[in-house]
Amino acid sequence: MKNRIRAAAALAVTAVLALSACGGTDDGGTTGSSTTLNIVGFAVPEAANKAIAAEWNKTDAGKGVKFQTSYGASGDQSRAVVAGLKADYVHFSVSSDVTRLVDANLVAKDWNTGPNKGIVSSSIVVLAVRAGNPKNIQGWDDLIKPGVQIVTPNPASSGAARWNALAAWGHIAANGGTDAQATEFLTKLFGNVVALPGSGRDATTAFVGGTGDVLLAYENEAILATQAGEKFDWIVPNTTILIENPGAITVNADPKAKDWLSFVLSKDGQRQFALKGFRPIIEGVDTTGVEGAKDPANPFPAPQKLLTVSKDFESWSKLSKKFFDEKEGIIVKIIAASGKAK
Repeated sequence: MKNRIRAAAALAVTAVLALSACGGTDDGGTTGSSTTLNIVGFAVPEAANKAIAAEWNKTDAGKGVKFQTSYGASGDQSRAVVAGLKADYVHFSVSSDVTRLVDANLVAKDWNTGPNKGIVSSSIVVLAVRAGNPKNIQGWDDLIKPGVQIVTPNPASSGAARWNALAAWGHIAANGGTDAQATEFLTKLFGNVVALPGSGRDATTAFVGGTGDVLLAYENEAILATQAGEKFDWIVPNTTILIENPGAITVNADPKAKDWLSFVLSKDGQRQFALKGFRPIIEGVDTTGVEGAKDPANPFPAPQKLLTVSKDFESWSKLSKKFFDEKEGIIVKIIAASGKAK
């Protein structure tokens, strides 16, 4: 997997630096502006960020601001910024991908000390299934049955994959199981994996294209795909995890980036996240009319048991070492033994 990480990073750097060199803009750019904000993010929130940008451009603070954007697998994007990809604002899947930028002196050490602790968007892990649920998937235990084919992104590059793995681990560990039992469960689960795409978005694309019986996914990915006309169902398992996606301004960011982040964290910004299937991170956000949700009147139902990193895994630094260390990580070893990450 170490080689996989290095290869992915090299590809990501080449691709995104080439994109940056092209100088294209999107997300509601307006001619005549002298300000362009460079947003580098993981693939999943691209649609939401575009919607937020369009709303911000209507405000005095955001009027005329253009955007240069790059989206891809979270870990790859983080490594690309360290390698030189220009970024005023980063939006990653997991906090450890921002920590990499802190270590490189690209993001301030106090980036996560505010009221939101650096989090800008949230979701939960769900189990997406084919329309009508022909495999009768009701929860985690059904995923390790013979003949069930699973799609989940690769933890080597994807933050979404790490959230998926933590949710599956928590199904055992947070319900009285030992580490040995959780390891056995994850081993069986990855034994049923038939595709490990590079990012959460690539995994969704593979699933809607016909690969697998079950997709481990962000809830918002399921809602967004349904908005796009895809026909599948999803289950909120009894035990899942609160996905908390960090956002941060870089140390050399254009001053407008602070206004952008303030809008992202406002009720108006979080409303746009909600409309694309993300769960708001603040109270008082209008969540009505979320197209694609199972119940528009209650688009974000509370899971029976909702795990969090701080409550159930201590911190990203500790869980990263335990599960995703390139040599000793439990999940890394499980995937390597499965032979699925080649």
